[in-house]
Amino acid sequence: MYSIQYHIVWCVKYRRKVLINDIEKTLKELLIEISNENNIKIIEMETDLDHIHILIECSPQHFIPNILKIFKGISARKLFLKHPEIKNKLWNGHLWNPSYFVATVSENTEEQIKRYIQT
Repeated sequence: MYSIQYHIVWCVKYRRKVLINDIEKTLKELLIEISNENNIKIIEMETDLDHIHILIECSPQHFIPNILKIFKGISARKLFLKHPEIKNKLWNGHLWNPSYFVATVSENTEEQIKRYIQT
C-alpha cells in the first residue's frame, strides 16, 4: 500500500505564451493519455499561458526524472505534429524548459494543492 503524490510544474521554453485554446486542450488530453499508459494518476491539472501544474499519484517504482522525461518528451513531439504553429514562437525544436519544480504532497496538504492548481 502506498500514497505518493507530487505537485509538478514545468514551463514552456523561453516562457513563451503558447498554451492557449486548442493547444491547451490537446496538451491536457495528451498528458492524460500518457499518464494512463504509464500507470500514473493525474489528480489535478491546469495550465497557464506559459507553464503547467499537475498533481499526480504514482507508485514508489516511478522515478520523477523519468516521469518528466515521458510527459515532456511525448507531449512536445505530439503537440508539434498537431499544432506546427507553435514552432513560430519557439526555436531549436524545444517546447519545454529542461528544468521543473517538484514537491511531495501529504494527505494533509492535498486539498490546498488542488485549490492552488485550480486558481
